[in-house]
Amino acid sequence: MVEFSSHETLRTEFSGGWLRIVMDDEARKNALSLEMTQALSSVLEEAADAREVRGISLTGAGGVFCSGGDLKGMARYIFSGDRDAIEEMSKTGGRLFRQLAEQPQPVLALVDGPAMAGGLGLVCCADIVAVTEDAKFALTETQLGIPPAQIAPYVVRRLGLMTAKRLMITAQKFRGVEAEALGLADTVVKDEAGLRAYEAVVKAQILTCAPDANAMTKRLAMLAAEGGDLSDEAARAFTDCLLSDEGREGIASFVEKRQPSWRKDG
Repeated sequence: MVEFSSHETLRTEFSGGWLRIVMDDEARKNALSLEMTQALSSVLEEAADAREVRGISLTGAGGVFCSGGDLKGMARYIFSGDRDAIEEMSKTGGRLFRQLAEQPQPVLALVDGPAMAGGLGLVCCADIVAVTEDAKFALTETQLGIPPAQIAPYVVRRLGLMTAKRLMITAQKFRGVEAEALGLADTVVKDEAGLRAYEAVVKAQILTCAPDANAMTKRLAMLAAEGGDLSDEAARAFTDCLLSDEGREGIASFVEKRQPSWRKDG
């Protein structure tokens, strides 16, 4: 059974094939500090090759999803003009966003309270997004004289170019219902209990699907978003999966009219 390392800034809960990552750094409102970024990256890496982890939920404690980048933690580098340190911190954040977007397991973001700047970036990297009516969003970077640099590709991918540009250059604030209208959220629920209920529904759906097939599907979807002819790559992926133990089990279960071994109902 996979074991996850402990971190001061987040909690992990693993049960029934499902990993719950709870950002829990009340003092910094779950900001993407170096500690938080490294902790998230570590847990995602530990889960990546563990097929017993069938899906992941990402959420925040204390009524906050994530307040964005840790500007206070970066202040000493800003005022000392330490360009190398700032660039490295930015690259570290960029690696986390890419890691989350490319995570083999399906990722569900559950958002209650603020998801600002980089926090909104995390949301855009998830596969499925549920928010409460009171969730708060804004890309506030340009109000501080900086661009939403590392998250821009994921915001554009999630929302489309024109909507993403508008939100980034106006720092517009919006809440849960508008998040759904913009395409950021897949569903809007009333409160934390609603998030839990939606999580249970998504979990039940994903647990009917084969883990390797889901991982391959996510990879092909990412490649498709980059454009180009995927016919050869798709054929190889399809054949690899069909001839794998998982593929053979899936076809055998269909022929024999039974559930495949990975399916977990109820």
